[in-house]
Amino acid sequence: MVRKWLLTLAQVVLFIALARLSDALVHWLRLPVPGAIAGILLLFALLKLKIVKLHWIDRGADWLTAEMLLFFIPATVGVVKYKSLVVHSGLRIAAVILVSTLAVMACAGWIGEKAARQRGNAEC
Repeated sequence: MVRKWLLTLAQVVLFIALARLSDALVHWLRLPVPGAIAGILLLFALLKLKIVKLHWIDRGADWLTAEMLLFFIPATVGVVKYKSLVVHSGLRIAAVILVSTLAVMACAGWIGEKAARQRGNAEC
């Protein structure tokens, strides 16, 4: 049990280190993208090139995904500071959130179906 917990902690630390590295890289290279996006692309490249093995990060990724709701609490509480913005533009903001959520769901479903079909063809 303790070993699994330490492994998960080490993997989360690896994600944090990768995030810091990508932020520094974006700053150093003056790239016009957020460090988080560069980090995702960097991790994807490392996984595809098999420099990083999936089992090196799976427990940490599962834990971060399971606890994701906690990461949104500060942002949600921060909205309280912008009461006038919510009062004046709340419906427009809600519409943008709804439309973008539906777009992400549709894209994720389409990609998931395509990946499932491709995986099904590979198993034949």
